[in-house]
Amino acid sequence: MRFQRFSPHACTRVGTVLLALLAGLCLPAAAVAQPAERTIDVQGHRGARALAPENTLESFALALSLGVTTLELDIAITRDGVLVISHDPRLNPDITRGPDGNFLASHGPAISSLSFEELGRYDVGRIKPGSAYAKPYPEQRPVDGARIPRLSDLFEMVKKSGNTQVRFAIETKVSPLAPEFTSSPEVFARAVVAAVRDAKLAPRTSILSFDWRTLKTVQQEAPDIPTVYLSMQQRGFDNIGADQAEASPWTAGLRYRDHGSVPRMIKAAGGHTWSAFHRDLTAAKVKEAQALGLQVLAWTVNEPSDIANMLDLGVDGIVSDRPDRVFQALGPKGLKPLWLPGPAPATR
Repeated sequence: MRFQRFSPHACTRVGTVLLALLAGLCLPAAAVAQPAERTIDVQGHRGARALAPENTLESFALALSLGVTTLELDIAITRDGVLVISHDPRLNPDITRGPDGNFLASHGPAISSLSFEELGRYDVGRIKPGSAYAKPYPEQRPVDGARIPRLSDLFEMVKKSGNTQVRFAIETKVSPLAPEFTSSPEVFARAVVAAVRDAKLAPRTSILSFDWRTLKTVQQEAPDIPTVYLSMQQRGFDNIGADQAEASPWTAGLRYRDHGSVPRMIKAAGGHTWSAFHRDLTAAKVKEAQALGLQVLAWTVNEPSDIANMLDLGVDGIVSDRPDRVFQALGPKGLKPLWLPGPAPATR
């Protein structure tokens, strides 16, 4: 048998490699690469709607005290250009009482037709007893006298709380089917962007909508603010129109059939996040979206079994009327919130 002769330089190189390998075997556990810990964005829907009157400062204060990582809210614009926090473009009779103290008999005026001063005459501090709207929220505690707040009021309250990490997910309430009730998508989006910039909160804000036209404008005007594409594909409401020959009026000209899936539509639109109605999600859809570089949120998830299921699907965040239940579900699954500052006290 012939033995290969090694030069001194070769021996040195081999020795160096062997030493490195042996050293690797003795590395302490902390120095060995570990898989990234999975964190969840716990979003308080309209504050904490199941526990306090929706979209009120009281509801957002409660959500902050629970430790949510994101406050989810909706925006309308008054006649005099004030951005206010309201899910409904028109006053909702199930949660609105007039100056006489009685619940509205039917839908009230459009917020866009009222000045902020006129809007302040309405009380949104409790749900109408016995209504279908009230049935899912038996634990909501009323706050009589609560008013529809300005977006600036929320920003100021959070600032006073000392919470410098909580995020804001701001939904533009615009509908292509009812343009008479709101500003145009472009005007609406620019107004929200301006308010966020004025408050110096762009790094902590995302803007979301079912009407993707507003998100297109946000991406043009403020590419640094993430856009969240909302979707729902149910019999009662469907903004995607997968079976339609033409593009849905909600999707800014994008046709489902040209892309084959909602995540691919959002990727083509330049979006950052897909926020889907939780019953539309599957593990395969979540993985597809994440493989495209999208974050995935599930809304609105309130029941413990549904929360557990969404976490098992691998979503990046959960939007819930019961953020307290989401926190309770994380520990048993070895998950943590997006960040852990501890609950921040907040007052009206």
